[in-house]
Amino acid sequence: MLYTSTRDKSIRVSAAQAIAQGISEEGGLFVPVELPKFSLDKISSMVSMSYIDRAKTVLREFLTDFNDDELNYCVEGAYAASKFSSPEIAPTVNISGNKNVLELWHGPTCAFKDMALQLLPYLMTVSAKKTADGKTIVILVATSGDTGKAALEGFKDVDHTKILVFYPVDGVSPMQKLQMTTQEGGNVAVCAINGNFDDAQSAVKSIFTNNEIKEELEKKNMMFSSANSINWGRLVPQIVYYFSAYCDMVDSGRISLGDEINVVVPTGNFGNILAGYYAKQMGLPVKTLVCASNSNNVLTDFLNTGTYDKNREFYTTSSPSMDILISSNLERLLYHMSGDDDKLICDLMNKLSADGKYTVSSDVMEKIQQMFDAGYTAEDKVDETIKYQFDNYGYLCDTHTAVAVRVYDEYVKNTGDDIPTVIDSTASPYKFSASVLNAIADEELDGLDEFDMVKELNRITGVEVPAPIASLKDKKVRFTDVCDREDMSNMVFKLLDL
Repeated sequence: MLYTSTRDKSIRVSAAQAIAQGISEEGGLFVPVELPKFSLDKISSMVSMSYIDRAKTVLREFLTDFNDDELNYCVEGAYAASKFSSPEIAPTVNISGNKNVLELWHGPTCAFKDMALQLLPYLMTVSAKKTADGKTIVILVATSGDTGKAALEGFKDVDHTKILVFYPVDGVSPMQKLQMTTQEGGNVAVCAINGNFDDAQSAVKSIFTNNEIKEELEKKNMMFSSANSINWGRLVPQIVYYFSAYCDMVDSGRISLGDEINVVVPTGNFGNILAGYYAKQMGLPVKTLVCASNSNNVLTDFLNTGTYDKNREFYTTSSPSMDILISSNLERLLYHMSGDDDKLICDLMNKLSADGKYTVSSDVMEKIQQMFDAGYTAEDKVDETIKYQFDNYGYLCDTHTAVAVRVYDEYVKNTGDDIPTVIDSTASPYKFSASVLNAIADEELDGLDEFDMVKELNRITGVEVPAPIASLKDKKVRFTDVCDREDMSNMVFKLLDL
């Protein structure tokens, strides 16, 4: 299995090199030259497997330069029972009828990013030994909330790595902020920026391709890599849980082997739903991938019109992990859908950088719309959806999952397509306790701090508080730095003591 770049298809690198490097030299994203194919017989063989064995079965096809011992070390270390609160790792829960929720938040930071970011440090360590000549890898992360904490936790005290996380100062929930600023570990650092996630992400990308900065790192035997989903090592583990959810549905009798399902994904950066696309292309019987956005509905507009335009009002919402106007992973989809046209991708990304928008051809859009549908949930409908799901089905969901549930209900109403469906649930409701509590409480609750809200939410619903959330209460804040976007390069030097 070899990988190429979305902006230069002449490139050929191994999985280890793609993972260690993170992003291609010219700024493109690594993608497989070709995808493996899974027959129904192969999928059938996975039904009786544990999550760990399903992960090995999928990842073995993509990490062909990892031997069995290396693959076992990575997967078994990442998904050890001690790290996840559910024995199934990512259970699929039936809510009602054909509506099923894939709970991706049972890991150590209570968000779906754990599914990939518990594995990535292992992949990175093995990849670095193969390709990086003993360099210290500096993981540089921009986060809209969940990636930051999950990456910090995953890379904490991993040998020959350092991790720097930047987050928008007013763009994460209080619980997300507390998770990051109290992070333990001798190789970690966290800084807020004055701006939004897109500001942080754009600055991180420019730092990655800044030759002067790279030269300074080289002098210290360091190199940059990424833990965002621009890194293939972050994206490939997410393919696994779509196969796992399908196998769980077969195993429970909710579908028969070969039956099609729909998949609904709340997404801002397009990585989570892109993993579903890869699963479908590999042979998983997925009919439609439904992209769910919040009020920052740039993806919905693109998937419905073919024009991507980030020149719009930015909203700070109760689902902050989706408060994104530049969806990096869409570049990968456009590369595939355009017939691997790297020159087109360069042109589109240059237009996005210069003008903030681009339009794709009708041929490309026709291919995309054969596989994808899209909708968005306005902010004033999120609370209503959380309360309805809890009152009617006894299921408590967070704000991001509520966005997806609402979009799914609208999709069924508009299309009549109510085949068995998997809806990604991307975070524990306790990560957004203020929003969830306000949605379901029958009275106004003023004067409560974050942990009072957690306690009250538990009292009202009886839903267990995850241990990683409960343990935050007495942790000391370690990181208080704030900088402007323009000063992020200097902050990198400061945090690395360069």
